[in-house]
Amino acid sequence: MIKNLLSNKKPIYTILILFLISCTNDKNNNRDSEVFRYNEHANINTLDPAFSRTLQDNSVNNHLFNGLVQLDDNLNILPSIAKKWIISEDGKTYLFTLRNDVYFHKHELFGKDSTRAVTAEDFTYSLNRLRDEKVAAPGSWVLNKVDDFRAVNDSLFEIKLNQPFPAFIGLLTMKYCSVVPKEIVEHYGNNFRSNPIGTGPFKFKRWEENIKLVFRKNHNYFEKDENGNSLPYLEAVAVTFLPDKQSEFLQFAQGNIDYISGLDASYKDELLTADGKLRDSYSNHINMIQGPYLNTEYLGFYLESETPEIQSELIRKAINYGFDREKMITYLRNGIGHAADGGFIPIGLPGYSKAIGYSYQPEKSKQLVEQFIKETGISNPEITITTTSNYLSFCEFIQRELEKTGLKINVDVMPESALRSARSNGKIDIFRSSWVADYMDAENYLSIFYSKNFAPNGSNYFHYKNAQFDSLYNNAFSVTDIEDRKLMYTTMDSLAMDKALMIPLFYDEVVRFTQKNVEGLGINAINLLDLKRVRKN
Repeated sequence: MIKNLLSNKKPIYTILILFLISCTNDKNNNRDSEVFRYNEHANINTLDPAFSRTLQDNSVNNHLFNGLVQLDDNLNILPSIAKKWIISEDGKTYLFTLRNDVYFHKHELFGKDSTRAVTAEDFTYSLNRLRDEKVAAPGSWVLNKVDDFRAVNDSLFEIKLNQPFPAFIGLLTMKYCSVVPKEIVEHYGNNFRSNPIGTGPFKFKRWEENIKLVFRKNHNYFEKDENGNSLPYLEAVAVTFLPDKQSEFLQFAQGNIDYISGLDASYKDELLTADGKLRDSYSNHINMIQGPYLNTEYLGFYLESETPEIQSELIRKAINYGFDREKMITYLRNGIGHAADGGFIPIGLPGYSKAIGYSYQPEKSKQLVEQFIKETGISNPEITITTTSNYLSFCEFIQRELEKTGLKINVDVMPESALRSARSNGKIDIFRSSWVADYMDAENYLSIFYSKNFAPNGSNYFHYKNAQFDSLYNNAFSVTDIEDRKLMYTTMDSLAMDKALMIPLFYDEVVRFTQKNVEGLGINAINLLDLKRVRKN
């Protein structure tokens, strides 16, 4: 009954949701206010930071693990386990001084005290593991510019690069570079993914895959707030895995979860006005925060496909020219986000350029399709876009727009995990995906086109190879002048756009909704969930 009401989007929908909110207020007041509850509709793959390659994996692992350095909400690089560091004048040697009060989560394998302090040797083990070919960690690429690293003593850790790379310190903020204990990892082997021991603000309690994940407060955590109070404030974090965003929103409306992130077609019009503002009927019950998001949403082409339409630049460019991105954002996102009028590099990073993008030119799109038909003799060109249910409306919008050009588009929907696997293994021609910045440098985006990063071992899902691009990419590492790097980044992005390797859809914005009793939940441009400073009244 509830699902029918939701899908019909009748006025009773608003009444129902507000009724559920009001009816659950008393119940919520009696709940444990120290537990933060949220849903992860896209599921998670691992609790091993060396394999943490998705946003949802990064968010849960951010609760469990620390590295040498970390990001704040403004993406400034701050100390973490390393309390300070020195970079040599030639930009190739980094010397980190570690804290002496960081301890791993308790485990019986640590012996009598059930824990032990982190030392520099733990970072030697963790980084060696990250680049061990037998481990085959997807994050091994972050050490591509590293020549050597070593523990000078228990509190000093040294990293030497084979060439200067100004963005390197940002790479170390990634969860891939988290410290893990050798004795625990080697005890569990591959099962460390579901038996994690780290140093983070929360410690692992229980994981029923696809059902529930529970963390408890780490009472030995080393960070404190501005007043000297120990972090985190919460006693526990509980994550559910409802795959349906509509059901997730209903749980939020009932007060069963404390937070949801992002927009979905099933509830966006219920929550937001046409211009992206929180409706008055919800403003007394819900907080909304939003900000820039270094995230490019796109459709990608697998260039080694045997389908003639996918191999053709004419068709790939026709799709890029054939739909109105501004209209798509207005009607499908209530104005949240920015139409992708440039390349793959999003607004806000040096290298972004509107000049290299595709504008809405329906007649040109139609001419390109007609040219393809004439040159190939394929009278009814046809392609299939594979997406998840959350982005079905975007693909159907493109489908309707491109019908006018003579190009038939089919839309195939599959679960997020299945899509990721098929994309990595070259099993689908066109895939819906997104790329969120891991650090504040456009190299992060351009690495997806580098030929040595071919999937499944890297993130080049397109299997794009271009000698000029590879040369620019490698040379950019030694360029320290930001304006010169910016020009090189734009040139690389333009090479990819000229071949129409992908269809940029929009540059996203972070949008978070919380219950009114949630305080201290910040927002950042990579949408990483950090619960260290969150309280519930």
